Amino acid sequence: MKAVLPSRRGSVGMLLAAAVLTVSVACTSSSDDGASASSCAFLVDYQNHEYSDVANVDFTVGDKLGPATLPSCDDTPNDDDDAQTPTSTTAYAVKGVDPSIAIAVGESPGDARLVAVYSGNRIPPEVKELIRGS
Repeated sequence: MKAVLPSRRGSVGMLLAAAVLTVSVACTSSSDDGASASSCAFLVDYQNHEYSDVANVDFTVGDKLGPATLPSCDDTPNDDDDAQTPTSTTAYAVKGVDPSIAIAVGESPGDARLVAVYSGNRIPPEVKELIRGS
């Protein structure tokens, strides 16, 4: 009888599936005290592109690109608080990746997080290369 060992390719596939699932869920509800609480997905608008958060990546922040916008989030539509406004943040280049594919955003390069443009819930190949363990 031959032992079947998990392949590295299968692990990468599972990691990518988890990443896509993470960004495809727009809002979730949970709370430590049993009350309902919601949160929106982390989205960024920059130069007419919408970027979504990417987890578990190794990247190097490049030059400052300019302002980006975190859209408003109305995750509790019946709370009569529709006055939420978009928030401004700073966009940075990601070394080795075109800004039309992925950027880093944050108040400083040290706290920047990677966001990428998804096409049909597919992570761009340039970003797949940055995912840890791939």
